[in-house]
Amino acid sequence: MSGLIKERMKTKIWIPLLALYIVWGSTYLAIRFAVETIPPFFHAGIRFLVSGIILVVWQRAVGEPMPTRKQWVSLAIIGNLLLLGGNGLVSWAEQTIPSGIAALIIGAIPLFLVITEAFRPGGVKPNRWTFLGLLIGFIGIFILVGPEEVTGGSRLDPFGVAALLMACFFWSLGSVYSKHGDLPKSSLMSTGGQMLMGSIGLFAVSLATGELSGWHLADVTTKSALGLVYLIFAGSLIGFVSYGWLLQNAPISLVATYAYVNPIVAVLLGNWFANEALEPRVWLAAAIIVGSVMFINRSRPEVQKDAKKNEEEVVAVGE
Repeated sequence: MSGLIKERMKTKIWIPLLALYIVWGSTYLAIRFAVETIPPFFHAGIRFLVSGIILVVWQRAVGEPMPTRKQWVSLAIIGNLLLLGGNGLVSWAEQTIPSGIAALIIGAIPLFLVITEAFRPGGVKPNRWTFLGLLIGFIGIFILVGPEEVTGGSRLDPFGVAALLMACFFWSLGSVYSKHGDLPKSSLMSTGGQMLMGSIGLFAVSLATGELSGWHLADVTTKSALGLVYLIFAGSLIGFVSYGWLLQNAPISLVATYAYVNPIVAVLLGNWFANEALEPRVWLAAAIIVGSVMFINRSRPEVQKDAKKNEEEVVAVGE
């Protein structure tokens, strides 16, 4: 009987985990479709405004308290670093960068987290194995985005690549700050609050950059509209519900595997549905980057005690 219960529990864990692999891995392609006819910062603002309202209303309905004034300040800082600086720049970059390439670069965020944490006062300094993982990871990034004369691949827009690297940097800052910020106890209320505050920054940048000038709602194609709807309800809601449940019912080491699987899913979906080229260097870079991230995570046992708190408080950038 106990064996049957264990099997049922395994099934309950693998269903949301597979959903996480597919849903969050597919958000990069959905972003690409959305920004084809919707301005990138404006699209992200709509996405996180709607998602944030749904999450906050839901959490209030189940009895969770609203964030305090101090917590709203922390949520604003984190939300704008993660969702404006992180997701907003990803959306902007995907106007010119293939979704699979974007996912691979963003998949290297743990490399940036190690560096940001090392420079934080009192932060964890990397050991020699972590340094080796960093070196290997950045070699993978160079193979992916380096000069075509060296890498042998097609040329990538340098501004798009720079935006993705800046997105990694902002995401790492927001992630490190979230470990020490004053946040609501409910991870979903915290996520909803970050989305709401981040959407304000996204709308502000959308207006400041003039990306809405000359844009009309009638310009939006069905594909872009469906991409945005998918990001709201699948990426931001189904994904986070699955993620939150897994954090409470599955080992963190198993939940964390989404970070290794998502870039591969994104590369394959980009090839199948958007005809993005699958050059040999893409697979080589993918193996090196994902491998280096796994190596770094396993070589930093002193950070594992903070892993659950870190996982609960940080929203994933591609989602």
